[in-house]
Amino acid sequence: MEVESGRSDSRPELANALARSRVVGGTLLVANVSRLTRSVAFLSKLLEAGVDVRFCDLPAIEGPTGRFLLQQMVAVAELEAGMIGDRTTKALAAAKARGQKFGNPRNLARQDVGRANGQAALMKAAQDRAIDLAPIMAEVRASPGVRTLRQIAGALNAKGIPTLRGGLWSASQVQRVLVRLPVDVNQSI
Repeated sequence: MEVESGRSDSRPELANALARSRVVGGTLLVANVSRLTRSVAFLSKLLEAGVDVRFCDLPAIEGPTGRFLLQQMVAVAELEAGMIGDRTTKALAAAKARGQKFGNPRNLARQDVGRANGQAALMKAAQDRAIDLAPIMAEVRASPGVRTLRQIAGALNAKGIPTLRGGLWSASQVQRVLVRLPVDVNQSI
């Protein structure tokens, strides 16, 4: 049994149910059309899957006429979902313009804790990355003619080693990595 909503395209349980229905020649039962999908494209893929699909909320839907009506109903549901999203976006923007604060008051009161936890996670990721880079930094620094931070950055870029965020190295980024290394490792670099 799947409990996903109609928004998600990643539906592993639905894929398993479709495969099993194809293997055993069974019928796929769906409780509610709107819980399955609000996307005409997704419904079309489902109907083309080679499995008989029945909907508990629409038991009379069958054959070419039923398929046509089902596609029209999903098209209307897709339109409705888009309009709801548009209205919600506009209402939230208007409320924000009026100065309304969003979020759970308890969570808003604990923003500093969340901010500190997020900062600690970023610092740990940067520290782990620096330790991973230590042997490469030592190798680059041992190369002839590579002494400055800018030259180290150039050598790392030439080797195709990305920064933590996937970009190119600069001298200041190299310095931040060197500062994070333990003293004994940094001295050997």
